[in-house]
Amino acid sequence: MTLSRIDKIDSDVVSGRVWRDFCRTLERAGTQVLRADAPSDPLTRAEGWRYLTRLLRIGLEMNVEAGTPEFPIFMVPSHETAKIGADNPDMGYLAARISGGHRYRVWGTRGTVASINFSTKRGGYESSGALLPGGFIDSSRMQFDDAGRFELTISSERQPGNWLQIDPDTVQLLVRQVFLDRNREQPAQLRIECLDRTAIPPPLDPTQFEASLKRATLFVENTARLFGDWAQGFQAHVNRLPIQDQAPFQAAGGDPNIFYYHSAWQLRPHEALVIDVDHIPMCEYWNVQVGNHWMESLDYRYFRVCLNKHSAQSDTAGGVRVVIAHRDPGHPNWLQTAGHERGTICWRWLGATLPVHPVARVVNLGEMIEDLQ
Repeated sequence: MTLSRIDKIDSDVVSGRVWRDFCRTLERAGTQVLRADAPSDPLTRAEGWRYLTRLLRIGLEMNVEAGTPEFPIFMVPSHETAKIGADNPDMGYLAARISGGHRYRVWGTRGTVASINFSTKRGGYESSGALLPGGFIDSSRMQFDDAGRFELTISSERQPGNWLQIDPDTVQLLVRQVFLDRNREQPAQLRIECLDRTAIPPPLDPTQFEASLKRATLFVENTARLFGDWAQGFQAHVNRLPIQDQAPFQAAGGDPNIFYYHSAWQLRPHEALVIDVDHIPMCEYWNVQVGNHWMESLDYRYFRVCLNKHSAQSDTAGGVRVVIAHRDPGHPNWLQTAGHERGTICWRWLGATLPVHPVARVVNLGEMIEDLQ
């Protein structure tokens, strides 16, 4: 007798095949750390294995634990110890699983962050290997009361007040909050509910669990591959920040209000990377950050690896110079390498109508220190 699909999944769950498949996919994901174009020094390799464990934590939380499209909850897809694709130390991220077949309400308070935006996403790293843009709204176009309270409706048909469009193939709601100073600002407090759900969530469904576990492991493998490919491509312009096509960044879930410059850096002990912008354009926010080969921001809890509109010191002409070096050059805008000899780098302009392109060059660190004394 031929088993139905549901009976087969039940059998796979009971026999343990689901778990064996889970482990095999994780093992296969390890080939992304061992790829020939990735550095093989002990630090980069160790960070690569840690990176996979971090992706697994995110994948499990997002696909197994963080609710369903009918009963969504917000989870944090990128934070101090779990990072994806040039995560921004100045941003607070939240994500929820949603579906284009439902309507949703998000409510809460916006806190004191410089800005907040909401976007619906299609695809997903665990399926198509992309996180395509859908609807988008930010705080400049939203209504808040005097206490910062708000409601946002997410639906296919336009609604009065704050409204975000959902497409039939929508799979995720992504929230970005911009902090100019994390230590002083209050993040938004948000909740989400599906407006056409049943009364209570059902118990764990073996069929859905099998699919969720598979999505989690594919998330690890596909995310590692995607940004491994990016890191390989950045080797074509090491220590430079050239103008790049923004389409791949948007297809991977980038903020549509941001113009990105992604690249790689590599410095010897006596070298420094100097990045100059001759004038800061009118913009809502900008920042630059230093990351490792796996496109994780370096540990911003203990090292200064990021500067932004608030924290950087501008020059008298309205421009800015940033210096990346292994030791303090005596410059106010020094970014640390945190024990790394190479990695990735990202510069962002948010809301700039006319981006000003940064110019990067490698200089002798000792000579630079002498010039500053």
